[in-house]
Amino acid sequence: MCGIFAYLNYNVNKERRYILQVLFNGLRRLEYRGYDSAGIAIDSNSSDPIPSSSSSNSSTVSQPPLVFRREGNIESLVKSVYQDVAETDLNLDESFSVHAGIAHTRWATHGEPAPRNSHPQSSGDGNDFLVVHNGVITNYEVLKETLVRHGFTFESETDTEVIPKLAKFVFDKANEEGDQTVTFNQVVLEVMRHLEGAYALIFKSRHYPNELIACKRGSPLLLGVKDLTENMNNASAFHDEKFLSKNDHPKELFLSSDANAVVEHTKKVLVIEDGEVVHLKDGGVTILKFDSDKGKHGGSFSRPASVQRALSVLEMEVEQINKGKYEHYMQKEIHEQPESLTTTMRGRLIRGGSHKAKTVLLGGLKDHLKTIRRSRRIVFIGCGTSYNAALAARPILEELSGVPVTMEVASDLLDRQGPIYREDTAVFVSQSGETADTLLALEYALENGALCVGITNTVGSAIARHTHCGVHINAGAEIGVASTKAYTSQIVVMAMLALAIGGDTISNEAKREATIDGLIDLPNKVREVLQLDQEMKDLAKLLIAEQSLLVFGRGYNYATALEGALKVKEVALMHSEGILAGEMKHGPLALVDENLPIVVIATRDACFSKQQSVIQQLHARKGRLIVMCSKGDAAAVCPGESCRAIEVPQVEDCLQPVVNIIPLQLLAYHLTVLRGFNVDQPRNLAKSVTTQ
Repeated sequence: MCGIFAYLNYNVNKERRYILQVLFNGLRRLEYRGYDSAGIAIDSNSSDPIPSSSSSNSSTVSQPPLVFRREGNIESLVKSVYQDVAETDLNLDESFSVHAGIAHTRWATHGEPAPRNSHPQSSGDGNDFLVVHNGVITNYEVLKETLVRHGFTFESETDTEVIPKLAKFVFDKANEEGDQTVTFNQVVLEVMRHLEGAYALIFKSRHYPNELIACKRGSPLLLGVKDLTENMNNASAFHDEKFLSKNDHPKELFLSSDANAVVEHTKKVLVIEDGEVVHLKDGGVTILKFDSDKGKHGGSFSRPASVQRALSVLEMEVEQINKGKYEHYMQKEIHEQPESLTTTMRGRLIRGGSHKAKTVLLGGLKDHLKTIRRSRRIVFIGCGTSYNAALAARPILEELSGVPVTMEVASDLLDRQGPIYREDTAVFVSQSGETADTLLALEYALENGALCVGITNTVGSAIARHTHCGVHINAGAEIGVASTKAYTSQIVVMAMLALAIGGDTISNEAKREATIDGLIDLPNKVREVLQLDQEMKDLAKLLIAEQSLLVFGRGYNYATALEGALKVKEVALMHSEGILAGEMKHGPLALVDENLPIVVIATRDACFSKQQSVIQQLHARKGRLIVMCSKGDAAAVCPGESCRAIEVPQVEDCLQPVVNIIPLQLLAYHLTVLRGFNVDQPRNLAKSVTTQ
């Protein structure tokens, strides 16, 4: 997974200094997607064209663009660019009425973090074609062998480098034939015809100055449009035709992997669909539909028809992507959970009057509830934190619906080619809605005829678009790599899903009402548990030098044990393991001694007495215990003075995982900060896993 960004100003003068700032800030907004190397490409000093030596049809090309690439985070790139500028005669005050710049922040997949493996990747000397890429090209080795036979030399270990070199090969070949002037979009369409895998790409070429082309298959990409005449006229309405058509209106255009990098400039966006080729030229936006069956036939390029698309308006504010009063995004997002949970439930919980039952309304599912109730089984499919959220919600779904519920890690389902039937309902859980393994599992389930339901945090994401129905969790932008507020909102959405599927049977009436009452009061309980912040910081100080941590849970809180351990593992870089308490005597007990810290989740629910037994057995073996219990239970669950209790509010059992995870999120956060690690950008990880 990587972040790609581009900025094109048209008919409005912008200094090179401003252009650099826009590109750098765009990358900063996308850094959660990858931060081990970065790069940008901008136009060089001279805007004067020079004669073309590679084309008989194009008489001029622009000067070679400037490419800056750097290992490390965005700030390393920024520092190196300004150092290079200081050492050369590059004029930051030079103004451009039209300029196209591209940028990239990388999460290494092919090749180690290094300048040669950073993007933009180039077609070779002269930088005729430059490409930034998010995704994986699965047939790059075959393409590379072919291009090497045609005289191309490769400098990187990336899969991306084949793309600009293939573009140059297509361009040179077309001009050798000399029977037509090949356009930029024809070159890109021909390149796409040879690519296999998932990608979002942005092309820049000195042969097509002041133009950009973006295309995608499976990886996220959107276009932001800012018409500056709208600001001058104080117009509130806008027309897609004006915004996308060629005209002389001064405007700024943005391409990005995520709305986070666009919203501070404009809220008017176009979510680019798979197979679309978006061409920015002469102030206009042309959208073509790629068809793999159409390509170069008989030496001439096909001319695909343009596609008409409508702009949409982003429903987010710049404040959502700023840290505000907090030091880190993860800290902010942990403390935002009372508000994010309220937003998740807004308009969906119906309290009813004196004679009306309390109920749940999920608009995205209402036409499919009967089908889900008749399912042979419900299959939850996800990865990482999303899988843990589904695991936390499984018991309430089984209890209220009476439908068997199974769990699948998306990658494992694909590896096994596990059976999915037409009578199944497959529920795909993903914060980003773009997780590669989950998307591939979705394709697999669709092929097998299952009803597919999406639970995502991203409107317009691939999972949201390709499932039959679904629910947005509405948790707001989550930028910290370690998911926090999305996890709790996912659990709440799936609890509401259970209520909706369960219907209003008399046997479940008491449980339904108690759960709805619990949901209504849940934000207040979360505010209460957030007051444990200082207590968790003090505990983190005691654990700062530890090498390992075990977390035991069962029932609803087995998921809490897995997720709590995952948080510590992700950000504090400390070995931690979530263990099903019922399996303690089948191996894990051998690890217990007086040095190993062990968290046991023992809040009041159906498993409480069993967890008390687990605590006694761990204490008998001198275990170093930290027990999470319901308020007032500390004396009952802690067998000795060495045992430390964390008391949390008691809520309905199916909602207890929402409350219980928050102290562990706080513990992971404080451990990370105290150990001196970057809490928002954990080593080797990124937010949206769009590669397999």
